[in-house]
Amino acid sequence: MPTAPLPRSLRIGYGLGSFCAGTFSTVPGLLLLYYMTNSLGVPAGLAGLAVFLPKAWDLVVNPVVGRWSDRTVSRMGARRPWLLAGAVVLPPTFVMTFAGSPVTGATAALYVGGWFLLAATAYALFEVPYKAMPAEMTDDYHEQSTLLTWRMGFLGLAILLAGGLAPALVNIDGGEPTLGGYRLMAMVIGTVVLLAMVATFFGTARAPHIDRAETEHVTVRAQLAAARGNRPFMLLLGLSCAQMLAVGIMLAGSPYFASYILEDTGAITTMFLALIGPMIVIMPVWVRVSRRFDKRGGMLAASLLFMIGGMSLSATPAFGEVYAHGCVMLTGIGYAGLQLLQFSMLADTLIYDELRSGKRRAGVFTGLWTAAETVMMAFGALVLGWILAASGFVSSQPDEPVSQPDSAIDAILFGGALAPALLLSIAIACTLQYDLSAERLNALRKSRDATVADPA
Repeated sequence: MPTAPLPRSLRIGYGLGSFCAGTFSTVPGLLLLYYMTNSLGVPAGLAGLAVFLPKAWDLVVNPVVGRWSDRTVSRMGARRPWLLAGAVVLPPTFVMTFAGSPVTGATAALYVGGWFLLAATAYALFEVPYKAMPAEMTDDYHEQSTLLTWRMGFLGLAILLAGGLAPALVNIDGGEPTLGGYRLMAMVIGTVVLLAMVATFFGTARAPHIDRAETEHVTVRAQLAAARGNRPFMLLLGLSCAQMLAVGIMLAGSPYFASYILEDTGAITTMFLALIGPMIVIMPVWVRVSRRFDKRGGMLAASLLFMIGGMSLSATPAFGEVYAHGCVMLTGIGYAGLQLLQFSMLADTLIYDELRSGKRRAGVFTGLWTAAETVMMAFGALVLGWILAASGFVSSQPDEPVSQPDSAIDAILFGGALAPALLLSIAIACTLQYDLSAERLNALRKSRDATVADPA
């Protein structure tokens, strides 16, 4: 039986939490690799490792946090204490990641990577239980899409803020970014994130809670086995991993694309406006598309738009900067659909699992999901670092600019545009096999209700 629509105040309160995901996915993914190679003199391959390894830690910590939040019993509910813990720890560790290093070169990778590891752990404390909350607020198939529309709208604002404001603050003195600019950026963005996370903690205080099955206490191995037994979840996870890897490579390549292809460091801000602007405007359209053609049809359309935009971007040297911004805008329209629909579909797979198993383990699945999501985003930076290292890219410091070989320029063009587009073919293949629909969920509910009413 569908539940009542959620109040707007709750949708807003929940949606504000996406500032955490939007910022922590965007700013390190966008600036951390470039910060190390072009401000601290860290070799590109080693800088990629410093971005990737702290996020690989999520594979361990996220399922654990998911299990903890499933088992938590408190007057604040199962999830909200973890939101508060993340809000306390993430902002200061984020600031320290970009606050500058007392050393340069290879040693700086260890220093920055250590702070980034602490920030990644704090992110898990907040984001894993946060993603589990929609499935516990409402059972309605389309109400979840509406709730997540607010989340994705705020996510778009967060990425717009992070992708537009952060590079502008880093470049506040004009020309190449400075260490002082990175510090200023970290303080401003960290403060915004703190306020949004605290607002979500208080904004969800009166959220309805649908009683679920008794929490299952299982080992990490059993958690992985549970995920493998949920075919829609595994397909959704596969398409999400392909999308996140594509976005990770594109984000990490953006500063290099602006500096070396467009030869305008300020273009990174305008390109982000072109990418995220459509997300804010077009999100309600994707909701209507998902209602008309189901979520799978919407996902296929969004993936194709993202792919076409990325492939077209590779022709930028022939057509110029205005053309590049148009390609990014097309990619942004597709990205809006990808973001909205995958999280709406995630909520469906959580309900599907509970209807089949009778067990409460949403935190298990969201823990695995968040781990894969953040690891693949960071893996994008590692892949780009490998590409740059193999191409002969030369790392530097602000007061020691260098000229890059032609092979490095070609690698930036490939990594920043063509490779992300090609990865979307994997997402499309997974989407074609995904078959969880509203009708199938309703049939499972009726079967469960009939069993409860007549256990014999």
